[in-house]
Amino acid sequence: MMQTRILIIEDHVLVREAMALTLAQVAEDVHCEQASNATDALALLEADPNCDLLVVDLMLPEINGFSLLGVIAKRFPDVPALVVSALDDRESVQRAMKAGASGFVSKASPSNTLIEAVRTILAGGVFTPDSAIGGNDGNRNRRASQAFAERFQLTAAQGRVLELVAQGKSNRDIAEFLGLSEGTVKVHVSAILRSLGVTSRAQALLMMTRAGLRV
Repeated sequence: MMQTRILIIEDHVLVREAMALTLAQVAEDVHCEQASNATDALALLEADPNCDLLVVDLMLPEINGFSLLGVIAKRFPDVPALVVSALDDRESVQRAMKAGASGFVSKASPSNTLIEAVRTILAGGVFTPDSAIGGNDGNRNRRASQAFAERFQLTAAQGRVLELVAQGKSNRDIAEFLGLSEGTVKVHVSAILRSLGVTSRAQALLMMTRAGLRV
């Protein structure tokens, strides 16, 4: 059986070990590696880039987590990253997502939130924290949009855009939130429309509403 390889990048050893214990509950085949800083983490990825998920703290020594996310996006674009940080204000969340994170979990969250986030990202989804999408309603809407994306076999990037479309965000808002160009967002939206078999954003929103998404 293939192992699920997760690399935890956190400078506090007790926190790393606690996260490793929590992540072992994600699945039986999870194997956690640990790095205390960005330099060590990048060395591990260079040696073996076949990693399923990175768990990244933002307050790392020398190279902070924001900068590390940018490096990872360029050098290891196929490796998703989940930020787990005490810096959980809206600005930090959005900055991390723009830098390429596939999800964000506050260190103040319970362990089951971390497990849910990891499972979501490993399944190709995006885990956006409640602080950025509006509490429990946003949490439910995220799960509904992920199920909708899976139903129509959308890519992870398309699913990420779809989640924000379901929140009623414009292409410009989506581009700003994800750190993409507006042109790239339009390409994703066009691909989503083709997959859904509709010709307009309004028709797509109607389909999402009928599927139980709040738009």
